[in-house]
This record gives sequence, C-alpha cells and structure tokens, in this order.
Amino acid sequence: MGKFEIKTDKSGKFRFNLKAGNGQVILSSQGYSTKAACENGIDSVKKHSQDDDNFERNKAKDGSPYFNLKASNGQVIGNSEMYSSESAMENGIASVKKNAPDASVEEVS
Repeated sequence: MGKFEIKTDKSGKFRFNLKAGNGQVILSSQGYSTKAACENGIDSVKKHSQDDDNFERNKAKDGSPYFNLKASNGQVIGNSEMYSSESAMENGIASVKKNAPDASVEEVS
C-alpha cells in the first residue's frame, strides 16, 4: 500500500511525496507554506487522482515523458519523475491511481 510522506525542505516549506508500496516515489508536490496547506494538497491528490482527465501528459526538452496531476481548477498538485518511455509513464499514472486514495500519511524528518 502507498503512503504520503510530508517533509520540510531547507527553506522551511512543506512538501509531500507519494510512494508506492515498493517505496518508489511516484508523485511529488510543490512547496507549501504550512503543514495544513500540504495536507490539503494530499487530500486533493486523493480526490483528483481517480479521474484520468486530471493527468497532464508531457515531454521534457530531452523527450523524456512525465506527467502532472491537476486539480479541477487547473492548478498542478503533483508532478512525476522523468520516465524512460511513455509506457513507463502510463504505469506511473496507474500507480498513482491505485495508491493515492487509501495511502496513509506520515511526517518524516
């Protein structure tokens, strides 16, 4: 089962990573000014990850596929790593859909 990990970065912002059951990071957030805002971001991922229309599939300048998860207002709430292929990216999206809704949340240092 997946889990969200909340961390504080060097600038004091709160960020989360969604990790799959194997421990691999499958989605990362922007920096939030408060822990409560970060937790709201996690709730938004849980809610919006079930609709494929919320996944924006992109290619980096070097051609590497990646995706963003967007809220219904169009704001990006999480982004993926760079993938080696489109099929690997689609597997990443499927993993977010599978893991996000029931993922636990923990704060790590």
